[in-house]
Amino acid sequence: MNGAPRVGVLALQGDVREHARMLEGLGAQVTTVRRPAELAGVDALVIPGGESTVIDRLARIGGLREPLREVIAGGLPVLGTCAGLILLAQRLVDGVPGQGTFGGLDVTVRRNAFGAQVESFETGIAVPDLGTAPVRAVFIRAPLVEQLGSGARALVTLPDGRIVGAEQAAVTGLAFHPESTGERRFHERLLAQVARRQDAAA
Repeated sequence: MNGAPRVGVLALQGDVREHARMLEGLGAQVTTVRRPAELAGVDALVIPGGESTVIDRLARIGGLREPLREVIAGGLPVLGTCAGLILLAQRLVDGVPGQGTFGGLDVTVRRNAFGAQVESFETGIAVPDLGTAPVRAVFIRAPLVEQLGSGARALVTLPDGRIVGAEQAAVTGLAFHPESTGERRFHERLLAQVARRQDAAA
C-alpha cells in the first residue's frame, strides 16, 4: 500500500463498510475514524449515510466535532453521502433542537426532504462532470439542497431542477448513496482531488 492515498471513513454510524470496500477497490488505504487522533495523516475523508442526528451526537461525545470542522475548513478533500450532506451543510432547515454540523458547504439543506423510508427510490441522473453515462442514484430518506450560497455550486440536479449534490472547493455532498449501486466515479473524483492537493504541496 506504499504511496496509496489514506482515506478516513467516519465510522460512528451508517454505511461505513460499503464506502471502505469501494475505496479499497480503487487502491486507497482505508482507516476508520472514531477518535480525533485517527484523523491524523488522512488524505481525505468520507462521511457516510446514516442518521445525521446520531452521528452529530456521537461526534460531540467523542470530541470529534471540532477536529472535523477544523480539517474540513483546512481544505481536506471530503465526500459526504446522504447524512454526510446534512453534516457538511452550513445551514439546516429542519434540524432537531441542538443539532449541529461540521460545515464545509455553503448550502441550506432540508432533512428527509423526500419522505419516509418507504418512499425510497432509485433513478438515473445525468451528471455532466462525470461524463455521459448516467449515475444510478439511490435515495433513502434523502435530504435536499434548498439553497446554494455564493461559495457552493450545484453538482447534481434532478430533471425537475432540485439540487441533490453540491460542491465547494474539495468538499462534495450528495443526497444519495453511490456506494449502494457500485457507482465509483464520485470516489474516484475524491482520490483525484487528493492527488491534485499532493501535487500542489510537492
